[in-house]
Amino acid sequence: MEPKPILIAGGGIGGVTTALALAQHQIPVILFEQAAEFSDVGAGIQLSPNCSRVLRALGLTQALDDQGFLPQYTQFRHWRSGKIISETSLGKSAEQTYGAPYYHFHRSDLLNLLVDAAAAQPLIQLKLSSRIESIEQIDNGVNVLVNGATHTGRALIGADGIHSKVRESLFGLQSPTFTGNVAWRALVPTSRLPENLIQPASTAWWGPGKHFVHYYVRGGTMVNCVCVVESKEWQDESWSINGHFPDLAAEFADWHPTINTLLENVDKQNLFKWGLFDRPPMDQWSIGRVTLLGDACHPTLPFMAQGAAMAIEDAAVIAACLNQLQDPSAAFLRYEKLRKKRTAMIQQLSRRNAKVFHLKGIAAWARNRAAKRAGGNTMKKLYGFDALRVFKD
Repeated sequence: MEPKPILIAGGGIGGVTTALALAQHQIPVILFEQAAEFSDVGAGIQLSPNCSRVLRALGLTQALDDQGFLPQYTQFRHWRSGKIISETSLGKSAEQTYGAPYYHFHRSDLLNLLVDAAAAQPLIQLKLSSRIESIEQIDNGVNVLVNGATHTGRALIGADGIHSKVRESLFGLQSPTFTGNVAWRALVPTSRLPENLIQPASTAWWGPGKHFVHYYVRGGTMVNCVCVVESKEWQDESWSINGHFPDLAAEFADWHPTINTLLENVDKQNLFKWGLFDRPPMDQWSIGRVTLLGDACHPTLPFMAQGAAMAIEDAAVIAACLNQLQDPSAAFLRYEKLRKKRTAMIQQLSRRNAKVFHLKGIAAWARNRAAKRAGGNTMKKLYGFDALRVFKD
């Protein structure tokens, strides 16, 4: 008798990576994605060594190297003068130090890479246009109703994002809190920019009440920009609200010329903004044979570039737990125990950075003096983590 599959709700980066990690342990998977095609909102994504090591262990090294952009350093700059506040080497130095490289990707390119690998894996079934309508735990598994048909699995993993229906079925509806920050995202074709204007780095410009991040994606042919501005206005929790360019340009009108050159050349037809909402760390992720993963249980503000990284780490740990422990309920409790402290720390640090990045006056001066000293310690804690060894250790 063939073993019952593990069911996964959600075909984003976390869900598909989890499917690949389970299949690597010879565990069959059925993944349900409610959309008609696999797609990811947003533009750029940063894959730090703590998550790229997981993806490389899944056999994706060549595809990552072929499609990813390798930044040479990360830096923080002063919003008006452009002076470098802090800079840390990446590139070969990061790979030598942490055992895996740091990549920049367009989100859709990364998801397509993962989906292609999953589609080629016989142990993984990918089902599109498949919205889970109900969940029922039974003695030795979980039944889910999808498009009027019942599917039975050994367990269910909710990787269905910040608006998770699996989470709602377990713990009820939970309302988020608006952080007082609105983010804009945009892409700039590199061909429109003066040569060497943008360095091969992940660069964050810190300013009073706002900050601006940019880095290359798609092999350096595009520059991804994320602009975060404090706002008292309540925004819908959506990634796809069309932004009005004059509003964005006005926010950064007195910033460094590099920022204004970038804004002058953005693709104005693909300019979006979204309100940043926060949820505190959850006390519990699992009930019985159903658990949560990624943004469904620990959504992370984008102030450390670790949201997707945490979901990818989750994937490695949950697969190891399900491989080693026969009872999925026990595996999920072990997974929670191994992951909750780290993900809560990342949530809290990201929340703190939302304030630190936007300091002004003497507080900003003190932050800048401390930034170089603190940077190395933070990176070691983030990038040196090995999710592939957590269960073993």
